[in-house]
Amino acid sequence: MIRTIIVSLRAAACALVLLIATFSSGQEQQTSVPKSGVLGLFEGHGDVGTVLHAGSVEYDAGKRSYTITGSGENVWFANDAFQFVWKKVSGDVTLTADISFIGKGVNEHRKAVLMIRQSLDADSPYADVAVHGSGLTSLQFREEKGTATHEVQANVSAPRRVRIEKHGAYFIMSLAGEGGKLQPAGGPTRIELKEPFYVGIGVCSHDKDVVEKAVFSNVELKAAAALKSREE
Repeated sequence: MIRTIIVSLRAAACALVLLIATFSSGQEQQTSVPKSGVLGLFEGHGDVGTVLHAGSVEYDAGKRSYTITGSGENVWFANDAFQFVWKKVSGDVTLTADISFIGKGVNEHRKAVLMIRQSLDADSPYADVAVHGSGLTSLQFREEKGTATHEVQANVSAPRRVRIEKHGAYFIMSLAGEGGKLQPAGGPTRIELKEPFYVGIGVCSHDKDVVEKAVFSNVELKAAAALKSREE
């Protein structure tokens, strides 16, 4: 009788362990950390916020390019929804890339972004350089958790190459046209982020029912030079 009870308890314990493991696996939808080197400069990727269609990323080491598939209603207002490829860092950084969309797209406000954000929460403080499907390019920012997003629009449409820089609490957008040199566009914005924070690239379809793709090529992630000696 006692032996039967012990066997039954062991079986129940094994079933409980399996149930917990299955539940935990089902909850792991926000971020994915691949094997070393799979994402080049970055450490992980995942959907930030609520999306109906899971995003993905393909990395081409030879071309230093990332093809990102993303859905999500927007990166705007008080909450974001998009696919994000990221690295956790500290200090002053610059992130630079050539950006191109794949296909005509459904919404002209689909976005491909270079982003620096405090966390992977949907309402996290952040700053990004957002290139829209229409060509509109802006420095977007949310100063505090859960507050509205603001932007500084550039006078350059559909730039060939874009950069976001973090210098202390200041964030700067730089853009270059075809064959041109990176130049600051618009004024800096100030956001206090605690270290470490996330830096990366992402795509938002601007339509929760749609999936869009963009290619980020010649991607460079570096420590930022001092402003007084910075060279483009």
